[in-house]
Amino acid sequence: MTYTPSAATARAAARFGFGLRPGEAARIGADGRAWLVDQIARPASALLSDARLGSSADAVAALNAYREQQAAERQSARPDGQQDGQRDSGPMAPSGAAAARPAARPGRRLQALLFDDTEARVHRAVTTPDSFSERWVQFWSNHFTVAARSLPTTPWPGVFEREAVRPRVFGRFADLLKASVLHPGMLVYLDQHQSVGPGSPLAQRAGRRAGPDRDPPGLNENLAREVLELHTLGAQAGYSQADVTEFARALTGWTVPIGPRIQRLARDAEPGRAVFIEALHEPGRRTLLGRSWRETGADQATAILDHLAGHPATAQRVALKVARHFVADEPPAALVSRLEADFRRTGGDLASLARTLVNAPEAFDAELRKFKTPNDFLLSSLRAAGVTDLPRAELRATFEQLGQIPFRATSPRGWADTASEWAAPDAVLKRAEWAQLVAGLIPAGTDPAAFATGNLGPALTERTATALRRAGSARQAISLFLMSPEFQRR
Repeated sequence: MTYTPSAATARAAARFGFGLRPGEAARIGADGRAWLVDQIARPASALLSDARLGSSADAVAALNAYREQQAAERQSARPDGQQDGQRDSGPMAPSGAAAARPAARPGRRLQALLFDDTEARVHRAVTTPDSFSERWVQFWSNHFTVAARSLPTTPWPGVFEREAVRPRVFGRFADLLKASVLHPGMLVYLDQHQSVGPGSPLAQRAGRRAGPDRDPPGLNENLAREVLELHTLGAQAGYSQADVTEFARALTGWTVPIGPRIQRLARDAEPGRAVFIEALHEPGRRTLLGRSWRETGADQATAILDHLAGHPATAQRVALKVARHFVADEPPAALVSRLEADFRRTGGDLASLARTLVNAPEAFDAELRKFKTPNDFLLSSLRAAGVTDLPRAELRATFEQLGQIPFRATSPRGWADTASEWAAPDAVLKRAEWAQLVAGLIPAGTDPAAFATGNLGPALTERTATALRRAGSARQAISLFLMSPEFQRR
């Protein structure tokens, strides 16, 4: 006999998690809210521990090996055998004869670190009984995007999510912000590891040595700009370019021991850890957003991050993003206000914010307002089918076909989660192809009506139920269900 989930349970699983797995509704029971609150009370439900996955130390080791390989290839390609200079400007692609050679082991290792994390993340999402915790993790990981946009950034996204995000998603926003901004993955992704204060001891020495073909190292503002615009205040908060520059100066000194120059300056650094190197730091007071911070070395940047975490504009931005992701592209103003008030009252307690979200009446509104992203659709389809794993090549091809490859967001803004980004006709056609594939993975003899009712409960409309009964085969019926408006929305 098929267990039919209550409306609250089906809604909780689809809207706040990644949908129901076979038999899961009976385990959750009729009180979907209680199931969500229980996950919030267990912060460990957000962790992903797997000894087979690489760490930041592994990422740094692989990157240094890659750099050494690149340097050797550039050297062997020089016709005169002349030694390269010592300028540390980041990994460069090989040129000349080296460019024609097949990728060597260090490059493959960087890719393997990413693929291992991608598989582990998908496996967790499609098998976990705590799918709200997993969606909450993916929301914050997307908020603090670190993406594989080149070989040097490839090993970092999964490591970043596991080390910086997962342990803190039910803690304080300020702690999550600092851990994310100063994680080696973020420092590399936004080029902070190459930033040098123009008045720092290292820049002063380099400037004295600089010739016509060699500029002294300079300030990089990428991280400072994205923290202000994307991670905290938002573009509408009224900060200035001068604020960006001042914050970038405060962040100087924070780097990662990648490459010979930084390795020389951080000889005693723990492998894989971000380090603060005084020689790279721009000395002096910093003034931004109408407030001043004295020179305190490494603590100057963290003090500013604490201030940004508690800023009213940050509370507004976080509240809007949470409501938009979980409830509606244009969320109810009352819900946004309630989330903002909770964030400000608790000082950014993310467990409290999550409880306020799931207990809000708007959060359990019967209307399905959110169109699933490709990631949501793929994961919820696999959960509905009871599938636990796909072959690596097939998994990669499917994400690529649907247009949302894990850990490869196209910009620091992360992936959009509004319908306008994902509902184009061509994208819907590709979903239909995926639905047919998933339908073929479901055991023969499965009753489509029971399958649909067991997944959506009362949310299954009579129109869709009729279409399933009229389908030419069980596989076609299940494919139609996966493409139904009720399953495509949450």
